[in-house]
Amino acid sequence: MTVIEQIDLAKSELLEQLEWTRKRTETLVCSLPETALDVPYHPGVNPPLWEMGHAAFFYEVFVFNLLDGTPSHDPAMDDLWDSFHIEHRDRWNRELFPGRQKTLDYFNLIYDRVAERIEKQPLTDQARYLYRYAIYHQNMHIESMIWCRQTVGYPAPPGTDLYRPAPGDSHQGDAYVPAGEWLIGMPGESGQYASDDFAFDNEKPWFTVKLESFAISKCLVSNREFMEFVEDGGYRRPELWSFGGRKWLQTETDVALVHGSDEPLLRTPRHPLYWRWHDEQWQERVFDRWQSLNPDAPVTHVTFWEAEAWCRWAGRRLPTEYEWEVAALGNRPGEPFRRFPWGNSAPTEQLADLNGRAMAQNPVFDFPAGDSPFGCRQMTGTVWEWTGDQFLPYDGFKVDMYPFMSTLQFGDHKVTKGGSCATSSCLIRGTYRQAYLPLRNDVYTGFRTCALEKP
Repeated sequence: MTVIEQIDLAKSELLEQLEWTRKRTETLVCSLPETALDVPYHPGVNPPLWEMGHAAFFYEVFVFNLLDGTPSHDPAMDDLWDSFHIEHRDRWNRELFPGRQKTLDYFNLIYDRVAERIEKQPLTDQARYLYRYAIYHQNMHIESMIWCRQTVGYPAPPGTDLYRPAPGDSHQGDAYVPAGEWLIGMPGESGQYASDDFAFDNEKPWFTVKLESFAISKCLVSNREFMEFVEDGGYRRPELWSFGGRKWLQTETDVALVHGSDEPLLRTPRHPLYWRWHDEQWQERVFDRWQSLNPDAPVTHVTFWEAEAWCRWAGRRLPTEYEWEVAALGNRPGEPFRRFPWGNSAPTEQLADLNGRAMAQNPVFDFPAGDSPFGCRQMTGTVWEWTGDQFLPYDGFKVDMYPFMSTLQFGDHKVTKGGSCATSSCLIRGTYRQAYLPLRNDVYTGFRTCALEKP
C-alpha cells in the first residue's frame, strides 16, 4: 500500500468513526421527548443537551484552536460548555443554554467542519492524534448518556437488544496464570502514537513487572453468586466490610430515582442499587422496567466496597490491576503485543458486550469467542471490573494534551478495567484504565476475583 493509499484509508476510518459518533449522539438526544431532556438532578449524570454541546466545544478547542488557531463559534458560550468553568448543578439551568434545535445546529455545524477538515487538510500525525482524541472523548460522553438513562429510569436507548441469544456454556472455576515477567501498558514514545499505539496518558509508558503465579476466576461474579451473599446477611455483617465500606454501608442515600418516587427516599444499602425484593422474588431495574433478576447475568452497578465485602465473604480477593491486565492480555516483553483478549482485531458483537447493545443482561459465560489467552471470559465490555488498586500514574507519566484526563483522579479513585456494555468499541483496549470513586454504583461496574492461595 502506498503512502497516499495509507493516508486515504486513515482519513476514511476517521470519517467513519466521526459519523458513527455523530449519529449515536443524535440518536441518544433525539429519541427523548422534549420534557425528558430536563433530567432530574443527579451528581453522576449530565443533561443530554449539555453533553452534546460540550462535545462539540471539545472539537473546537482541541482541533480547530490547536491546529488552526481558530476562535470558537460563539465565545459567549465557552465557559458554559467547558466542564471546568461551569458548576455541575448549573448545567441544569435551561436559561443558560439553547434548546434542542439550536444545540443540534451547533453540534452538526462543528461536526461538518471537522469532517471537511479531515477531507481537505493534510493528515499529519498531530492532526490524526487530535481527531482521535476528540472522537474518543465524545464516545466517553456517549457512555455517560447511556448510564444517565439507567440512572433516571428512561427507556433503553434505540438499538439495545436485551434478549440476545447466549451461545456460551458453563465456564466455571479459575484460570491459572504462571509466575513470570509481563508487559503492562502502552508505549510512552512511539512513532505510531497517532495510529496503532494511540493511548491516553494514564496508560503510558509501558513497563515490565514480575508477578507470582495466581488464579483468577474465568467469569465475572454473577447475580446468583451475589444474591447468596445478600441472603446470607452480607450487608448486616460489619466484619465483612473494611473501614471505608462500613462508613458507606451506614450512610443514607436518596434512592428516589431508582424507585420512581417524587419524594426523597433515604435508605442505607441492603443490596445492590437497582435490586428490590418484590412479589416474593428479587427484581432488577433495567432502564425503565423492573424485571426478574437474571441469575446468570453479571452483578452490575456495585460499589468497590460491595465487591470487597463479597470477596471477604467468599474467601477471595480482588485482582490487582497488573494481574487483571496480564490475565486479559498475556503480553510478555519481546513477544507480539495484543490489545484485546482475543488479539488485535476490532471488537465485534460476537466478541464482547459493547456499544449499548446487550447491556450486561447476558450470562457471565456468554461471548466465548472473546476469551483471553488464559481462558478468562468477558474481560472486554459487559462491566467495568473493580481492581484492588488506587488510580496512580505509572513511572515516567507525562500529561497529555488534555491535562484533566487523569490528573484529577490520581490518589482517591480506584482502577477499573475492561470497559462496559455502554462503552464504545472504538474506545476500549485491554490497557485502558478507568478511574471511579469506590462509592460509585450508578455506572456499569462489576468484578471478578482471585484465589487467596497461590496455585
